[in-house]
Amino acid sequence: MTPKPSIQSIPSFGKNYYQMSLLRLDQIHPIVSGNKWYKLKYHLQEAFNHACTTIASFGGPYSNHLVALAYAAQENKLKSIGYVRANNNEPLTPSLQDALSFGMQLVFIGRTHFQETKNELLQKNNTSSGIYFIDEGGYGAIGAKGAADILDSKNTATFDTVICAVGTGTMLAGIINASAPHQQIIGIPVLKNENSLAEEINNLVINKQTPWTLLHQFHQGGYAKTTPALIQWMNEFWDSEKIPTDIVYTGKLLFAVKELMQADYFKPHSKILIIHSGGLQGNRSLPKNTLLF
Repeated sequence: MTPKPSIQSIPSFGKNYYQMSLLRLDQIHPIVSGNKWYKLKYHLQEAFNHACTTIASFGGPYSNHLVALAYAAQENKLKSIGYVRANNNEPLTPSLQDALSFGMQLVFIGRTHFQETKNELLQKNNTSSGIYFIDEGGYGAIGAKGAADILDSKNTATFDTVICAVGTGTMLAGIINASAPHQQIIGIPVLKNENSLAEEINNLVINKQTPWTLLHQFHQGGYAKTTPALIQWMNEFWDSEKIPTDIVYTGKLLFAVKELMQADYFKPHSKILIIHSGGLQGNRSLPKNTLLF
């Protein structure tokens, strides 16, 4: 499968001296949604290269990554293990139920020592065991290599600004690596006080001279945190454009772009490409009917 995501304008954003467009990665697959397809594809290839029969990774109870990995593994006749940032006595979220339905074995390692346990498992990773480990969110050089394919030069080189949400930073690093010299790359982190994020991204950037920027003021309180204003705006955006967003990544991203545009952050006549990275699992944590879509 070679996805060809559409690029569409956003009329409701107004301001005719900007050209705002949205790269709809969310449309390329109903389950392996958006950037997950790109970040996983070379990992799957590596697993086959090492004759591994199982892929294992990490994530939270509403992880887009784990659901996508479970489905992709099943489609490729591989087993999968998901190490979950939750306790085994907690109710299964709809996202984890989906992962189970795709054949994923779930291992609950709690929240308190999640990072330490994850790092220990990654350090002990040895493909000779038949298990191929992927870091949380697909982080790493292989994930960034896949994310670089998001920027198709034929379709995206005409844009002078590319902006996306940032979790682990893997997608942003890939976009930086694939960007044209004239392009400005902007990331909107969704985590609060993530002081190590710039270093983690820079570790994956090939050309250290490529300029890029993180704007940290749009996290809405932290990872998976939301506000009534964000929810209202997501519903208004749906009313205007019929484009779904999520509370973790794309809702915050587009809300940020709207505020930046209103503050005249971008240069006049800028051609701006906003990346809809897909993944709506976080919305399933909200009470029913909170969102209109």
